[in-house]
Amino acid sequence: MSDWSSYRLQDFIPFTADIYFRLLERMGETFWPLHLLTLALGTAALLFALKNRARVACLLLAPPWAFIAVAFFMQRYAELNWAGGYIGWAFLAQALFLVLIALVRSAPLEPPQFTNPAVITGIAIALSGLVGLPLLAPPGGHSWYRAEIFGIHPDPTAIVTLGLALIALRGPAMWAASIIPTLWLLLSGLTHMALG
Repeated sequence: MSDWSSYRLQDFIPFTADIYFRLLERMGETFWPLHLLTLALGTAALLFALKNRARVACLLLAPPWAFIAVAFFMQRYAELNWAGGYIGWAFLAQALFLVLIALVRSAPLEPPQFTNPAVITGIAIALSGLVGLPLLAPPGGHSWYRAEIFGIHPDPTAIVTLGLALIALRGPAMWAASIIPTLWLLLSGLTHMALG
């Protein structure tokens, strides 16, 4: 029987940092100029959330989640990690949750108050996913294709979704929209930690 204490986090990651970051870059190369459309979708979703149109915001978020489920996880990430297909199904479930929230959500809440800490935090989180994360690639000496973009890559998509959930949703709808993005970001953070 092997001793579990001898395992490190790196032992559970079946690829190297170079391979993972090349996957991110390959997504950027393959789907350019789709980035422009996905960034427009993310910006529109943020504006609709700020205008108390959460249903529309949720509907705009659903296609990027479904696209990433198939194009990133099922078609590419699954080649590197056996769990990729399962994560893809979770991303498809998130797209479905967003559509269901839009369809069954009751009357709109009061408009987001810009003095509300949750709204301010949501705006900051959403902008960090839309603008902040993509701008990290060039200073790191990487090409623009390596920049992680909302709707093309999973991390910024999850970040923007969490921000919009804080802005526009409350109660069970907010939790339903936040569980899968939060779990993905935890898994992604552990992966980045293991890859150094």
